[in-house]
Amino acid sequence: MKKILVLHGPNINLTGIREPGTYGKDTLETINEEIRDCVHSLGMECDIFQSNHEGALIDKIHEALEGYDGIVINAGAYTHYSYALRDAISSVKKPCVEVHMSNIHAREPFRHESVIAPVCVGQICGFGKNSYLLGVRAMYELLS
Repeated sequence: MKKILVLHGPNINLTGIREPGTYGKDTLETINEEIRDCVHSLGMECDIFQSNHEGALIDKIHEALEGYDGIVINAGAYTHYSYALRDAISSVKKPCVEVHMSNIHAREPFRHESVIAPVCVGQICGFGKNSYLLGVRAMYELLS
């Protein structure tokens, strides 16, 4: 059975509270439940992890070397400047799908560039919590 790692970056723990007009009103736990349901309906397994700390996210990405077939990541603001996350994704050589709840290309100019996009197989953004579900489905197709 394929197993994926779903990562949530900084401030995503405040989803449902922080800027609900941008990120929606569902809490992170509700979103995680929907992710788990989607993953299981596709016959896969997943672990889900959130951290506001870059190093903790990097450590989880490194764990993908042994225990996971792919990664779905919403790196939050780290998307735009964390070369350390980029290097970690590149190093593990596992397919990685970048997701964002908001359309980063329609927001502030500093959000338009993703430094992790070049080492990900694709990017899904702008569909709210459904960006995660689309990312999981994309990963399923990649691993099939």
